[in-house]
Amino acid sequence: MHSFEYLPFPQVKKTPAVVVDSFHPNGLVLSHWREAPTPPELREDTSAGMVLQALKQNWPDLAKYRYVTANHFDIDALVGIWALQNPELALEHEETLRQMAVIGDFRELDLQAPFAEKALKLVCWINAEEKARFYPPFGAEDLEENEVIASIPKFHYFLAQFIEVLQNPELFKSVWEQEVEEVKRGYSQIHSGSTRRIQYPELGLVVVETTEPVHYYALFSHTTGFDIVLSMYSGQRYELECKYTTWVDLESRPVLPRPDLRVLAQLLNEVESSGLTWSADGITDTGPLLRLNGKRLSKAQRYGNPQEREIYSSSISSEELVFRVTQYLQNTFSGVAPRKRWTWEEVKKFNMQNSKL
Repeated sequence: MHSFEYLPFPQVKKTPAVVVDSFHPNGLVLSHWREAPTPPELREDTSAGMVLQALKQNWPDLAKYRYVTANHFDIDALVGIWALQNPELALEHEETLRQMAVIGDFRELDLQAPFAEKALKLVCWINAEEKARFYPPFGAEDLEENEVIASIPKFHYFLAQFIEVLQNPELFKSVWEQEVEEVKRGYSQIHSGSTRRIQYPELGLVVVETTEPVHYYALFSHTTGFDIVLSMYSGQRYELECKYTTWVDLESRPVLPRPDLRVLAQLLNEVESSGLTWSADGITDTGPLLRLNGKRLSKAQRYGNPQEREIYSSSISSEELVFRVTQYLQNTFSGVAPRKRWTWEEVKKFNMQNSKL
């Protein structure tokens, strides 16, 4: 298998390429984005997994291209592009790369899984370097240029540096150690007796009741197989989130359509007496978050970890909140069965039938 050259996304209009974790008609698309035309034989939950699958199968269409691109920077896209640049090394480290994509995109960490600890170190190295040298995820909205353009220097930097870090992660401990330790502290909290998890499989909902907010990699370590997370902290502080698993096309399991949390926000505001207001993001957001707002968060702040933002106390008791959330989801999903390959049109139509918005 030949190695590929990174192509900045604006150039794909004139230069055919493998398009990772993105859409474009001028190339071979390997993406888990909803409705992406990825060959069925290569479909996996992550885009990086699809690239690795294509390499393992020596997918014939790869021979038609010399370039690889993506329209945004994140860990899933980086791993996919890097794998095509370094196919033999990628297959040698396949399981580590797969874990990186799952942790980076879905925030689902299982420290008992093989290679998960190494993958966590690599992900945290990328996170730290990205924030220190560039801008945080979804921070491009604060820049003059959009993500398509602003992400290009990130790709040039990380694609050049990643081999050494992959092969010798301990040499970069000073970069990744702080976040790894923070994740592990939160992981210990979430997997201890101080945390209670309540599952509602028929709703795709898991309630995580714990003392204080923790890093997402720790919080979502208790949510694998679920798509909606209700986080409940001491002092009647709550957040409800639709995971990224409902934004993409999952191959491993069927899912329910993503519900519109803005309708639930309206219902909660009818009983909220704290003086603050419940609000939520729309269904096409990467990770819609329902929360009680003192002031509106930027997308970068919403994407940031829960312990990095203030979470306000509600007048609604935890028992009543769980009742109202589950009641809303039960009514919304009534008569709907989980399945694969929901289109955005179908998701929007589903919510129009269940929404006053």
